Formats: sequence, structure tokens, C-alpha cells
Amino acid sequence: MKEIGGYFGLEQLVSNEYYKGLIPLNNARYSLLYLLKAKNIKKIYIPYYLVNVVREMCSNYDYNFELYHIEPDFMPVFDKKLEKNEYLCVVNYFGQLTDEKILFLKNKLDRVILDNVQSFFQRPLKGIDTFYACEKYFGVPDGGYLATDATLTEEIEVDISKDRMTHVLGRFEDNASNYYSIFQKHMLLFDDEPLKYMSKLTHNIMGAIDYEKVCKTRDENYSYLSSRLEKTNKIKLITPKGPFAYPYYIKNGVEVRKILAQKKLYIPTLWPDVIKDNPVNSIENEYAANILPLPCDQRYGIEEMEFLADEVSKFIK
Repeated sequence: MKEIGGYFGLEQLVSNEYYKGLIPLNNARYSLLYLLKAKNIKKIYIPYYLVNVVREMCSNYDYNFELYHIEPDFMPVFDKKLEKNEYLCVVNYFGQLTDEKILFLKNKLDRVILDNVQSFFQRPLKGIDTFYACEKYFGVPDGGYLATDATLTEEIEVDISKDRMTHVLGRFEDNASNYYSIFQKHMLLFDDEPLKYMSKLTHNIMGAIDYEKVCKTRDENYSYLSSRLEKTNKIKLITPKGPFAYPYYIKNGVEVRKILAQKKLYIPTLWPDVIKDNPVNSIENEYAANILPLPCDQRYGIEEMEFLADEVSKFIK
């Protein structure tokens, strides 16, 4: 029997998740692990332009993988024929892969897994295993969703998130910079975590988000940044639904980030290891170093976007 009486915990919030019908897991990378196990995948192809933890996870669980390059428009450079039990993991960078492009890859290769970590509002397509991340879009410490018809028969625990909430709650009432080191520490915890279901805490928060408002705000902010920066952007973009960020390609991106940070404009280098591990002139190195993922999310409005565009424009020659 549950405890009765005593002090109150967090309220049970409304249950209105955007992806109610998908499999809720503890993290996006473990959505991929779920598929590797459930589909008995023997080898997976993953892009060079991707965070190292995916490779490390494959190695830790003894899954064979091979790396591939991408085109300037983020499509895979891949001409091999997939053998039985081999899959291609396609990353939907900044939501720049349309449904048509994804279906083209599916029709061409059949066994495709879609990483929609940077495209939360792009619904999964029938017959294509697709996974999402929660903390990349919302104020939660973890969580992911997986669209698949595959079933994993092994027993999976439910995650517990309470000890990873410090940086989320801290930023809500204080400056983000005061909690950045805690945020980094919490992210490293997943290196030692197994595959689990999404925690009750993350479920609770994800059910209470105004998704329509979030999507609308992101659309408006992205549109404003595009109107200011599109002509000087070195990559040509489509406008995704509820965008992750506005990817602005500029030379000397590493130095630009440092200068912007002095003005409390924190533009992340999404995958620093990509810069370190790939040749200077490779597209992977160039994109990781020089694409500025400018924030356009629901925390901000047009006033902040105007200031951000003004500051970035100072570096345009």
C-alpha cells in the first residue's frame, strides 16, 4: 500500500503528451539501443557528424557500426546495399530532411532508422522507426520517445529523474550560468545508465506542456531570424515545424561563439568531438565548428531574436 498522509509532493499534472502512442524511454540514445536489441540488428551505419556517445554505446554493447559522410544538404552519402540485419541511421539535422527525402531513403534502402532528436514536431512516418529526445526541446532532464512496431521482450526498469532536476529547477528561478556545471555532470550520468522506460517525473511534466504554443513560438522566432540572416547564411534551409534552432553557417564559428558568450549569448557547439576527430576541410568539421545553432525556442520572443540577430550581424563581412 502507498504511504498515506504527510507533506505534498509534485502535483499530478494534466496528461496530454504530444506522443502518447509511442514508447517512452529514458533517453534518445537508448531508443536506438532498444531497436538494436528488438530488431536483432547486426550492423548499423551512423554518420561521422554525430555525438560520440552513440558510437560508444554501440561499442559498449558489442554492436558493429560503420561511419558515413553527409552531403551539404545533410543527406547521407551512402551507395552501399544493406545486407540482412543491417540498418542505416539517418539524422534529421535541424529538421532539414523533409518527409519526401526520408521516404526516398526508405524506398531506396528499406532498413532506415530516423533520428528526430532535432525535429520533435515532425511526426513519424509509417514503417520508419523514429526516435525523439525530450530535453533538447523542453525543460526536463531526460526522456525520449520511440516509434516502432518492434517489441523488446526483456524486462525494462522505469527511470528515476529526481536527482537530475537541479539544473532544470535552478534555471527556472536563477541564471543558467550558475547551474551549467551541474547540467554537464547530469548529462554524463547517462554514460553509465542502462536502457529504461521514461521516469514518472518526466512523464508528468511532458503531459503538461502547451505544445501548440511552443510550436507557434518556435515558428515565429525562426521566421524572424530567417528574415534577418537568410541572405548571408552559407547553407540554404527549409522551414521545419517547431524548429530546434536556426542553423546559421558563418566562418570562424568557434571564435564567434566566444565573443557572443561574453554578451551572455550562449551558442552551443553541438558535438565538439566531431571537430577533433575529423579533418579540417571535411564537411563534418566545417559544420560542427561553423554552424551556429541560434536559439529560437519558446523561452524567447521577437525582442530577444532582434537582439540576437543584431549581434550576429556584426560578424557578417
